Amino acid sequence: NYIIGAFKPPCDIFVTFYDERTRKQVAIKKDNGKTAMVPSFQSLDTIAGEVSIAPVPGKRLEHTGVKIEMLGQIVRELEVPGEIYERKTYPFEFATVEMPYDSYNGTNVRLRYILKVTIGRNYVGNIVETRDFCVRNYSPVPTINNSIKMEVGIEDCLHIEFEYSKSKYHLKDVIVGKIYFLLVRIKIKNMELEIRRRESTGSGPNTYVESETLAKFELMDGAPVRGESIPVRLFLTPYELTPTFHNINNKFSVKYYLNLVLVDEEDRRYFKQQEITMYRLVETPQSS
Repeated sequence: NYIIGAFKPPCDIFVTFYDERTRKQVAIKKDNGKTAMVPSFQSLDTIAGEVSIAPVPGKRLEHTGVKIEMLGQIVRELEVPGEIYERKTYPFEFATVEMPYDSYNGTNVRLRYILKVTIGRNYVGNIVETRDFCVRNYSPVPTINNSIKMEVGIEDCLHIEFEYSKSKYHLKDVIVGKIYFLLVRIKIKNMELEIRRRESTGSGPNTYVESETLAKFELMDGAPVRGESIPVRLFLTPYELTPTFHNINNKFSVKYYLNLVLVDEEDRRYFKQQEITMYRLVETPQSS
């Protein structure tokens, strides 16, 4: 028991946001793989709340200062060097903070926003407590959103034409389109539509690309005939999508693709990939 107690922090630290109860909560994945609900903010919001430090009853906490950091760049001194004998609460506020990049948890890269409280100590390790929060920025509806029309095929064997109603989609959108079979001389077994995410990290020769299939939707089961038209209607709400990210802080990019896959009776796969743009629309009762 004495050994366990020697490594136990001499205080508890609590970080709370003033508007935590009324602010929207979103799920994020923690380092231990578990999911936690955290408050969501957007760029130029004010991050304000309280830090409470509660020493172990009957103990005093000697320190060289208490501070809170946001993003590891903005620092607020909460307390000059001294001692804490009983619970103390410090208000904090980071006003209209620029947070241009969304929180992101990908395969090889993660963008996090953290409040970090540090109690400095001279002869033993500092005491540190962190509190995650989430940033989600919103985009207006694109003024230009062209449809996608393409023809693809194998000479004298297969010729199809596919059309999607637009090329930019919000995260709760519906992909609507049609697939036309102009020439079919291959015995097609089925056809499906995939949503693929391509994550690029690094730059130049050190760029590493990871692709992931987030959704598979069967469009057709059985052999099509010439002149047949197959409708496409894929709801995006069930899938964990993010906006498209372009070269975030020169660290990573995230792109999305619609991948049309045809499989013949010999299990050969034919596919055509088309990039689409994803964005986050302001959530209202109508558009959520």
